[in-house]
Amino acid sequence: MPAREFTIDDLKRILREGAGSDDAVNLDGDILDTDFEALGYESLAMLETGGRIEREFEVTLDDDALTEARTPRALIEVVNDTLAPSGVA
Repeated sequence: MPAREFTIDDLKRILREGAGSDDAVNLDGDILDTDFEALGYESLAMLETGGRIEREFEVTLDDDALTEARTPRALIEVVNDTLAPSGVA
């Protein structure tokens, strides 16, 4: 059975559930390369997001990797790299 994939839709849902969304930011737009701070998600919101991802997807995210993932695309890549079985990209 293939490992579950973390998608932009998963991330949007988790962001909304954990930290809400700023009415001025449209998460339904093309946000993949938009900095989380520009989307209204500061460090505390990202810690909550990371915790929710870890619980839901049963993974442990490296704190540095989570902090360095400045955009949705980067965070999705970090999560999917963690979900991938060892030796599989």
